[in-house]
Amino acid sequence: MSVNSKEMLANNKDILVGVGLRHPHFTDILTSAKQVDFVEVHSENFFGQGGAALSVLNQVREAYPVSLHSTSMGLGSLQDIPTSYLTRLKQLTQTIDPFLMSEHACFTWGLLQNQMHGQVIHSGDLLPIAHTRHNLNRMCEQIDKVQSYLGRELIIENVSAYVKFDESYLSEAEFLTQLCKQTGAKILLDINNIAVNSLNFEGGNIQESVNDYINILPVNSVAQIHLAGCSTVPDGQMVIDDHARPVSDEVWQGYRQALARFGAVPTLVEWDSDLPEWSVLISEAQKARAIANTVLGDSDE
Repeated sequence: MSVNSKEMLANNKDILVGVGLRHPHFTDILTSAKQVDFVEVHSENFFGQGGAALSVLNQVREAYPVSLHSTSMGLGSLQDIPTSYLTRLKQLTQTIDPFLMSEHACFTWGLLQNQMHGQVIHSGDLLPIAHTRHNLNRMCEQIDKVQSYLGRELIIENVSAYVKFDESYLSEAEFLTQLCKQTGAKILLDINNIAVNSLNFEGGNIQESVNDYINILPVNSVAQIHLAGCSTVPDGQMVIDDHARPVSDEVWQGYRQALARFGAVPTLVEWDSDLPEWSVLISEAQKARAIANTVLGDSDE
């Protein structure tokens, strides 16, 4: 019998800690003792009908609640999300019955009139948007459409960005707050993305940047927290959110700040490049649990 994740989420007053599940760790999670509360996968990696990957995910689903984290929906795109994409996401949703479903506040789909003869193309990356009223209305329209089609609430993640737009008159935190008020969606707060943007655009005082960001978000608006680490770069170079390193001390401190404001929010450790051994990933999750227990007052860190 698979885990009834919705009941678990509703009844569990303790922090839920999970890890991002990637292909090299498939055997580890099926053969190791249970040490995390849930796992998260990238939806698009399981869009195929049948096959080994989906078979593994179905086995994992028997023991762990699963969060589906999408990376290609492009909710901020001016182009509509292709029907074929939404159809495959709905099929996966009905198969896995995830306890959380998330996407990013970005755009991915575009129309190149000349080079591609009007064909809609996908960027292959999470591209930032200007935080304007027009883009807010467009993303609300897309979220309403997806939530209605899937019959599920989405949680929307803040992104790392490598450009800033002069026309933005809302901060990202203000944009996400308005987005949630108008659609009923919740926020996936990625502490490392705030850190990356702080280092690239705001002077690098990560604690101040996190504090400013989370104090804008309503207390009941955050449904999940992401933690990750990125590679360091020489002074003057742009930091890239590559998810290739352990969570940094600055991000752990930002996590403490977020817990103090938002409480026992399900927390996930992501690691996507230069993947470590399963035991190293699990140790990062255990550190997150220890910090949460300390901040929330259950035990010593």
